[in-house]
Amino acid sequence: VLTGLPDVDFRIDHAAGRVVWTIDGEDYTKHYYPPNLQDCEFGSDSLISEMDYAGVDMALLHTNPMLGRSSAYQAECVRRFPDRFRSMAPVDEWRIHDDTDAVIRELEESITKHGLHAIKFNANGYKISADPWDDGIYRPFWEAATSLNVPIFISLSMGPESKSWEASQSAQDGYLNELKILMRWMERYSDTTTSITHGFPYRAFIDGDSINLPDAVFEPFQNPNLSMEVCFPVRIGDTFDFPYREVFPTIQSMVENIGADRLLWGTDMPFQNRHCTYRQSRDHIEKYCDFLSQDDLDLIMGGTASRILGLSKG
Repeated sequence: VLTGLPDVDFRIDHAAGRVVWTIDGEDYTKHYYPPNLQDCEFGSDSLISEMDYAGVDMALLHTNPMLGRSSAYQAECVRRFPDRFRSMAPVDEWRIHDDTDAVIRELEESITKHGLHAIKFNANGYKISADPWDDGIYRPFWEAATSLNVPIFISLSMGPESKSWEASQSAQDGYLNELKILMRWMERYSDTTTSITHGFPYRAFIDGDSINLPDAVFEPFQNPNLSMEVCFPVRIGDTFDFPYREVFPTIQSMVENIGADRLLWGTDMPFQNRHCTYRQSRDHIEKYCDFLSQDDLDLIMGGTASRILGLSKG
């Protein structure tokens, strides 16, 4: 629990869809949601409208602590649009240390009662403890989670020491160590279908107008059951401009080192709308990455996700 924080009248401006705080009589704000959201809401009808306009036939719903945490609500979204949505189940990873049984019980209910389709795990419990997330206090949780036989989507952090996602040796070293933890975890649960959300932490590896990924970031993909989200605008959209030509060599390297059959397009809607439209998040890959074959595009833009979620064979 954080103590001794200054009183800055932190509040929600519902009409404008943003957070506001006041220092020395002056109001400040910072948008993480796109500025057109009222009441900071983006419900299933809003997403369906965006999907229809952008030509997206199905979406896998993410969960995160800053969003709603109700598996029942996620299930209701899927029930309303069963041909358009699948959903991850939330995990309160910070509660695993002190309330393991309850977290396991909630997760099992999300999958078995509410019928959700995958597990979302944020590997950032370091706010509670510096313990690595692959074993120790986490072991009972992982034994239960992997026994549910659904894909596990993991959002990696920069480790317990790094304070920023911006380019620095500390951030890079922290992320590479997180990949080592992931590899240890996959040694134990090698048959579990696993995916890294949001791609790599590209900001940590930006060098001028390019992204320089070390070979070590591809080592975990020696496990054929590991895949990765291809998601650039939400992470670098404030650094590079559409169509994000600076990331094309990175996409090409990911195809060469991971394989299009283990890459899946994602957007982090609606957050990415701060930088480009939903349609543009497709276009920068489909219209401008001319080094990708049609087979590559078919896999990245839906085929891989379809296989992971059991919508198609292969």
